[in-house]
Amino acid sequence: MKVVCPHCGAVNNVPVKESYKKANCGKCKQSLLDTHPVSLDSSNFDHFIANSDIPVVVDFWAPWCGPCRMMAPAFEAAASQFPLKALFAKVNTEEAQDLGARYGIRSIPTIMIFKNGQPVHQVSGALDQNSIAQMVSQFI
Repeated sequence: MKVVCPHCGAVNNVPVKESYKKANCGKCKQSLLDTHPVSLDSSNFDHFIANSDIPVVVDFWAPWCGPCRMMAPAFEAAASQFPLKALFAKVNTEEAQDLGARYGIRSIPTIMIFKNGQPVHQVSGALDQNSIAQMVSQFI
């Protein structure tokens, strides 16, 4: 399966397994098991979406949004449950207004799940860690 390195953006081919003890990027050598959400913007969004065989879970947020800031720890905690099963990402809609407009983001936080380069699910409003994890599990 193709996985985009969250550190350098290189596309890696990784064998499909139930779980992974170690998986490093072929280019930068950093761990592909890093589950911290990656920041996406207009310059790298399409690259990550188009080159990921695993679901990409995107949190559209803004720094001034209270519910967004409140949900951030739950989003990061949920991400830690899916190493090499899903890629979690954040898009600051203040900095990447074109992405918010492209996907019709009307309220934040909004989580969109992309699979095979296409949006397959969307939910608006702050969610807790378990709700996020349950939602993502449906698309793995």
